[in-house]
Amino acid sequence: MSEANDFVPENETLRENDPDTDPDPDPDPDPNPKRASESEDPDSVAKKSKTGNGSNPQAGLDEFGSVEVKPVVREVGFEIEADAAEDKGSRHSMEDASVVLLDAAMDYPGNLRCAHFAIYDGHGGRLAADFAQKNLHGNVLSAGLPRELLDIKVAKRAILDGFRKTDESLLQESAAGGWQDGATAVCVWVVGKTVFVANIGDAKAVVARSSTSDGVQNDCNGASPLRAIVLTREHKAIYPQERTRIQKAGGIVSSNGRLQGRLEVSRAFGDRQFKKVGVSATPDIHSFDLTERDHFIILGCDGLWGVFGPSDAVEFVQKLLKEGLPVATVSRRLVREAVRERRCKDNCTAILIVFKHK
Repeated sequence: MSEANDFVPENETLRENDPDTDPDPDPDPDPNPKRASESEDPDSVAKKSKTGNGSNPQAGLDEFGSVEVKPVVREVGFEIEADAAEDKGSRHSMEDASVVLLDAAMDYPGNLRCAHFAIYDGHGGRLAADFAQKNLHGNVLSAGLPRELLDIKVAKRAILDGFRKTDESLLQESAAGGWQDGATAVCVWVVGKTVFVANIGDAKAVVARSSTSDGVQNDCNGASPLRAIVLTREHKAIYPQERTRIQKAGGIVSSNGRLQGRLEVSRAFGDRQFKKVGVSATPDIHSFDLTERDHFIILGCDGLWGVFGPSDAVEFVQKLLKEGLPVATVSRRLVREAVRERRCKDNCTAILIVFKHK
């Protein structure tokens, strides 16, 4: 198990790679860049958290005076509040999909609560993102994500197998339906007090952490600013490690940094036409134990991180939480700031996961 509880320099990626081999799906080269389609409605759409057994919806008023549901999950030593928000930016359609499951055990037995959060950033369409949204978590659970006695290696193997099975099924569907789109992903599972983070592509997860736990319980506004620690590694064709893997698979990274001159990311679900030239759905997987130093996690697609630096986003969220705003409102304001004030042109989706330590 890789521990993330030791203090890490700001913006340094904290991760643990799983060196398994890539899947070997279908080819079929066809131009389909990472940002192939445009969007539809300029207003933010907040997604309500899905609550499961043991969750505790709490009603409150948002910044506009509307009644909203604030989902809460209680764990030993801490509670989790989470919500998602999205905006299509200036594009003609929204190709992102997200998941907020505060009790994600589904039909699998066990006493260890499992929460799940994910963002799937589609490119060339939304079919791959929707497919991953509907299937990945179930595939991870069926692959053996621990529910009773937590075994870190078994859990990571289940996540890896869940990604592989999801991509293999998606490739079969896309071949039958003639799909050409793909989707990057950033996913978090909170199992007991352990956080698992998995990603493919350029979506990111960032944890806000204080240097000490003194005097910062039950809130997110310690005396000093929280540190932003990146929990994921971007997978782009231009990066040396990814370029080498692509070239070994027979792919070409062109002078514009794109695979076959078209695709910017080097790992994604789907993208059937690029799979045999190096595109992989094998995730980087990292785990760490939550402590009172960990206050919240921000998940975001590349649209969010294109206009927000990790430290900038943490500071923005911390300030709003300190003002006592609900998590749902904070997530919406984060996305609104990205699109309306910072001029994000891409689809923009964010999930805010707040840990309330007892």
